[in-house]
Amino acid sequence: MDAFYASVEQRDHPELRGRPVIVGADPRGRGVVSAASYEARRFGVHSAMPIGRAARLCPDGAFVPVDMDKYAAVSREVMAILAEFPPLLEPVSIDEAFLDVTGTEGLSGDGPTVAATIKARIAASLELTASVGVAANKFVAKVASDLRKPDGLVVVRPGTEADFLAPLPVSRLWGVGRVTAEGLEAMGVTTIGQLAAVPVAYLEARFGSSGRGLHDLSRGLDDRAVEPFAAPKSMGAEETFGRDHRDVERLAATLREQAERVARELREGGYATHGASHRSLGVRARARRGRPALAPRPRPDAPRATGARDGSGDRPLRRGLPAPGQPAARPAASPPAGGTARLPVAFDLGFG
Repeated sequence: MDAFYASVEQRDHPELRGRPVIVGADPRGRGVVSAASYEARRFGVHSAMPIGRAARLCPDGAFVPVDMDKYAAVSREVMAILAEFPPLLEPVSIDEAFLDVTGTEGLSGDGPTVAATIKARIAASLELTASVGVAANKFVAKVASDLRKPDGLVVVRPGTEADFLAPLPVSRLWGVGRVTAEGLEAMGVTTIGQLAAVPVAYLEARFGSSGRGLHDLSRGLDDRAVEPFAAPKSMGAEETFGRDHRDVERLAATLREQAERVARELREGGYATHGASHRSLGVRARARRGRPALAPRPRPDAPRATGARDGSGDRPLRRGLPAPGQPAARPAASPPAGGTARLPVAFDLGFG
């Protein structure tokens, strides 16, 4: 969750507990908010916000620099706890993961029992809280994990997915960002339940083949498996200058360093081997008003990429989700009679 970094800082520094904590760049300069504690969020501060605006909204907040080495170490401790339970663990980011607890009832208990046990372990060992969603598929489990932060536990029983999602805003759907939400609002659709009632043919006519994916997700349908070793779809590097630059040599040197950084990550991850498929190389710059000045462009001769960290599009998509223009999988969210329910458990981490 966005507050993970701030939660670790509050844990490690008791004087910060109860105070609005903002982790990110120096508030006297440029850059963005990496994480905001729940106390800071009451002032309207959120991750990815320009740090200067955060300082204006919350002038008495505690501004803490990012300590990625520490956060990564804590993340490894959390993932080690999760790995003790079911055989399938899919880390999604430094502070999120999916577990598939199917078939482990006799060993560890059912999904809600496993979730409660892991929450207790994390609290006792790391002094952190985890918000958990338990459901029959990854999408619904993730939505459930977001609803009662911090320290929440939400269980969605198989067969109740559509009813659970119906009252929620369409912005809860993966792949629905500002542009898509505006298009749906123009149709009079603001909740997931309203979207589920729209004929799929109409959605396909309005949004292309991604309309099918929207319709499926609105009914709680998602058959993506928990994938422990899914490859990333994209890798990138970015830098925020302390002031505007028109020095071409400085910009070229920065771009070269970023390219080398990404290339190093590709090599270290084993993605730069012969035969690897890379669809596009993108450069994105932001002008003074924060608008993108250059957009990524696909290589016309490149084959389609395969695999999952996607920062493009209207809203960042989670690993393995159908990309815009691609239909989502469509099997029933609940198992057929006599079948075995898949029980993905989504975890978000925080402090409490």
